[in-house]
Amino acid sequence: MLRCAPLTHPHTCYTSSVILGLGVAMRRREFITIFAGAATAWPLAARAQQPAKIARIGFLGSTSPSAVEGRLERFRTGLRDLGYVEGQNILIDFRWAEGRYARLAEFAAELIRLKVDILATYGTPATLAAKQATTTVPIVMIVSGDAIATGIVSNLARPGGNVTGSTFFAPELGVKSLELLKEGYPSASRIAVLVNPDNPVLVPEMQAMTLAAKSLKLELQPFEARKANEIDSMVSSVLKARVDALAVMDDSVFIGNAERIAEIATRNRLPSTGFVDLARAGGLIGYGVNLADLWYRGATFVDKILKGAKPADLPVEQATKFVLALNVKTAKALGLEIPPSLLARADEVIE
Repeated sequence: MLRCAPLTHPHTCYTSSVILGLGVAMRRREFITIFAGAATAWPLAARAQQPAKIARIGFLGSTSPSAVEGRLERFRTGLRDLGYVEGQNILIDFRWAEGRYARLAEFAAELIRLKVDILATYGTPATLAAKQATTTVPIVMIVSGDAIATGIVSNLARPGGNVTGSTFFAPELGVKSLELLKEGYPSASRIAVLVNPDNPVLVPEMQAMTLAAKSLKLELQPFEARKANEIDSMVSSVLKARVDALAVMDDSVFIGNAERIAEIATRNRLPSTGFVDLARAGGLIGYGVNLADLWYRGATFVDKILKGAKPADLPVEQATKFVLALNVKTAKALGLEIPPSLLARADEVIE
């Protein structure tokens, strides 16, 4: 069939088959163009939909999860506030020594075999074990006592190596603990000090406390326990020594058994001083760094390293927030009256 164009083009005529052929050709060109564009865009879209790499953190703890439950939640809150969701873009593999420090080296090696991106540590023994296990995997010490004295780093501003995080000066805390005890219980003279000899950070702390004791007119007598099952026999020895009060050093084994130690001390009419959790658990005086703040800050170090920062370039931070806790209920049970001047300085007063 012959078809002609309108009068404006009187000599232009096409058969229907030609018109059909032209339409098919045009549709093929359009299809090829669309397909080519889609083929170009598809890899980009596919790449955009690929899941982001899930970061893996190996967590090495000196104590048990129950002993630091609230602080661990602060660490997780810090991660969430920075956009990390466990199971989606971050995984945490936990290893807990339960106060048995000899197991930390084994656990550190195990986490490294899992090819974790970062090792996060709690406690000086855990940080030392991690440092001995690797020189390449970044290590974030959520909290370690006196990182300089224990050899974890040689310079806080420029740590070098693969370790950074937060630290505090344990000797100063130990001395302050004795000063507070003397202020709250002036007649005390013989003080039993609970020590874990397996914790290297306690060595300089004990030395500082011994020097301070002279000016405070206190006589210190150390008693050792390495594990939780040694605490009862240690306290039994303390009671036989007929001391006036008890000073408990900041160690994971003692922190994990704070309630037990405080109960025994109060039952035997021994005023006690030590880390903050001791007062919260029933001891008389607690003084130390704001650990919840340090655990929250630990997430910031993790985030910076996952985004490309090197531990060597991240200054180690010193604790700047401290807490004084006084247990008035325990003071009443012991027949003591805490001086108003001491009460006025307390951050926490436990009734």
